[in-house]
Amino acid sequence: MAGQPPIVLDMGTGLRYFGESQPCDGTFRGTVLVSHLHWDHIQGLPFFVPVLRPGSELDIYAPAPVNGSSVRDAFDLFMREPYFPITVTDLPGAIRFIERPPGVMQIGEAEVLSGEIPHVGRTNGYRVTWEGTSVAYLSDHQQPHDGSFGIAESALELAQGADLLIHDAQYTRAEFEMKRTWGHCSYDYALWLAKEAGVKTLALFHHDPGRSDDALDEVLACARAFGDHAGFEVIAASEGLTLSFT
Repeated sequence: MAGQPPIVLDMGTGLRYFGESQPCDGTFRGTVLVSHLHWDHIQGLPFFVPVLRPGSELDIYAPAPVNGSSVRDAFDLFMREPYFPITVTDLPGAIRFIERPPGVMQIGEAEVLSGEIPHVGRTNGYRVTWEGTSVAYLSDHQQPHDGSFGIAESALELAQGADLLIHDAQYTRAEFEMKRTWGHCSYDYALWLAKEAGVKTLALFHHDPGRSDDALDEVLACARAFGDHAGFEVIAASEGLTLSFT
């Protein structure tokens, strides 16, 4: 968002590379919307160079853990000996941990809607709207265990009419049959949801780590054929991908 502090969706290992594009002189200001507290969504924090400078500020919103602890407790647990040599307190920048229940809030000039979505453990999806453009983010989304195509009202509200929907698409239908309780969905479920929600562009996301680039290209070709027929664009999220809306 031009002229606005960045809003980051989750903070996995890619956060390090994003940090290289940001000011690292103590002037950084930004916000992270964490979907849930699994390692692959939070482990980038200690490698985010901007917060390694005094004067920097980072607000981290996340759903409260189900065990009754706080968001800060969760970060304190994984960032300490023997798992990591420094703690959150050792980071020079000012980091604020904020528990984010479902609802609407304002971050700068952007409106942010958060809603709890099905996954393994408490998980938020987000919808960020700025100057009439909406991006919905449902990174880890549990398809109904029986393989059917149903959707929680909270998830539909986040995705409805979005200009861009970034959505879990980890499995093929056959893979989902073997991993139906693992908290994710098939790419054909993501396509169905995008059609039901009337989105303009679907970004297939959270690819299975065992999927090769060639296999992803095959998935994307199939998904694009469906999207062309249904009236929306389909892309595959990739490292370094940049999208602009005018």
